[in-house]
Amino acid sequence: MGNWIFALGGGIVAGLGMGIGIAVSRESKLKNSYKTTLSALEKSFSVSDDAIFIVSEEMEFLFTNPKAQKLLSIPKATFKEPFKESIYIRIKNDTQPLQECFDTVKRHKKETLYTLPDIVISKEEKVKNGKSVTMYIEPLYDQNRRRLFLVILKDIEQKRKETALMDTHQLTGLPNKIQAKKDLHRFFSQIHQKKHQKMALMVVEIDHLVKIRATIGDEQADKMLQSIANELQQMAQENGYHLYHTFSNHFLFILPEIESNVTIHAFFDTMQKKLKNFYTLDAANLHMSASVGAVIYPEGSTTYTIWDNCYKALDEAKEKGHGHCIIYKRAEIAQKYDEIKLYNAIHDAIEGGEFEIYYQPIVRTGDHEVVAAEALIRWKHPEYGYVPPPIFIPMLEKSGYIVELGKYVLSEVLKQQKKWELFKFKPIEVSINMSLLELESGEFVSYVSQKLQEHQVAPELIKFEITEGIAMQNETVIAEQLNALKRLGVGIALDDFGTGYTSFSYLKKIPATVLKIDKSLLENIVRNQEDQQIIHAMIELAHNLDMKIVAEGIETKQMVDILTEFRCDYLQGYYFSKPLPVFEFQEKIRFSSKVDTTLSEPKVQNALNTPPVRSVNQRIREYQKEDEDDILELKE
Repeated sequence: MGNWIFALGGGIVAGLGMGIGIAVSRESKLKNSYKTTLSALEKSFSVSDDAIFIVSEEMEFLFTNPKAQKLLSIPKATFKEPFKESIYIRIKNDTQPLQECFDTVKRHKKETLYTLPDIVISKEEKVKNGKSVTMYIEPLYDQNRRRLFLVILKDIEQKRKETALMDTHQLTGLPNKIQAKKDLHRFFSQIHQKKHQKMALMVVEIDHLVKIRATIGDEQADKMLQSIANELQQMAQENGYHLYHTFSNHFLFILPEIESNVTIHAFFDTMQKKLKNFYTLDAANLHMSASVGAVIYPEGSTTYTIWDNCYKALDEAKEKGHGHCIIYKRAEIAQKYDEIKLYNAIHDAIEGGEFEIYYQPIVRTGDHEVVAAEALIRWKHPEYGYVPPPIFIPMLEKSGYIVELGKYVLSEVLKQQKKWELFKFKPIEVSINMSLLELESGEFVSYVSQKLQEHQVAPELIKFEITEGIAMQNETVIAEQLNALKRLGVGIALDDFGTGYTSFSYLKKIPATVLKIDKSLLENIVRNQEDQQIIHAMIELAHNLDMKIVAEGIETKQMVDILTEFRCDYLQGYYFSKPLPVFEFQEKIRFSSKVDTTLSEPKVQNALNTPPVRSVNQRIREYQKEDEDDILELKE
């Protein structure tokens, strides 16, 4: 006799929207608990928001939950009383019986989740009044090894409504900050495709709103905000801009294309004039004003710092009093670099080895032992010396050289890992940052596999970090790429956690085992109890999901003590060490007695062609020669 298997903890759970896992493993257990299992299954599925049914290969409905009964107008079915029904689906313009989908699953011999993302389903063959759904099919077997199919239908329209609700400000109905961050990545991509094009962000704060709310009352203040939102939305539409209500009295304009600073100042002046007299209460005008912080991209920021710089500019505007607009300017350090010269030098810099890898230690919270490191890139320019990353990273992103540099970083890290292994250094995991362009290239996973095999490095010694913003760009593609990387054996970490819009459902899609709390969330943890509670909750969340936490930006002992009390797993920051060149960093791991000899013969899963393997002695001699050359170069 076979097994009842309901594989709902992984792939299918996304379709159900709930975590259910039921398995009756062997004949003996099946005999004793078969009825109990079916009863539990019926109860679990009955409370689901999705339509769920189980059918045989002959289209006998063995089980239908209430949602399925309502959606398809079919009566209740149980495992005891099967009955037949005809169901039809339309995929694009092709209508076919549902049974043909089961035939497809059987032909492909699929034993895993089969998904049809956008179909129409109906009892009528013409499918006129059908329901738009995403359909999931998972093969099952009953106690007699008879093939069955678990079918789950997610209402697409309902999902769209829920998504729209999450992405909308409840008071004004405008898109909120979550939607703004999603849209921003699209605008960044458009700018990258156009030479010499600029875009701008404007954060608008309605001045002295707290005093106004205290004066006119909460309800009237909400009505006033709705009126302001309508007025700003009209201005945005007239100019081809995009408006978002980010929170409270803050709005955000995205200006997809601008010529210069003049565009921002002109728009600001128009907005101030409209705000001055447009709202009337009891025949009296409320004289409104707004403070604005703006950033021009790519002149004033990277994609990672654009929000921060907007608020820096807003803070500067408020320091001048109400009704001012400040456009963020890079620090003076940026003025000493000829950007055109740097831009043109990038390719030769990669080829000439001007980029260097620095390693910032990551320590275990309990004993502060170095157990990992983050690989960070530095550019030693022959004329300028070390160029700050905020200067050259945007150029790499815009030019596309970020992909080439990513390959260089991976190769250098793998080569260094092999050196440490051969010289019996303590094995540590090294994290490498990934870019969106690398993942979208379609070649990243195969390149990683090839390099792991070429250098014969254990995959578990490499971890790739991806930010929330990048991960949300193209969920399906990104999730596929990350899962493919995980199958190679490397680790995945979600960086900048807590600064974006991560949700429980999204954390299930990304195969990350580590969450890195961004340093911006830790800045006030020593003196702000609310921040402490937030960080503590984030750590508990990660642990409940069987994930580890790395806290970045640790600068004081007080921060270390608090995070130790909260059971944070790992710490990273200047309190322990700044990023170090390899010769300094390896002193921290050279004398460890905990050398894992099991890593001497690494195996790479799904690797590509295996290159000829050189002897260990030969490789040691090669690496010794490289180290001697590097040391001589440093002395010169």
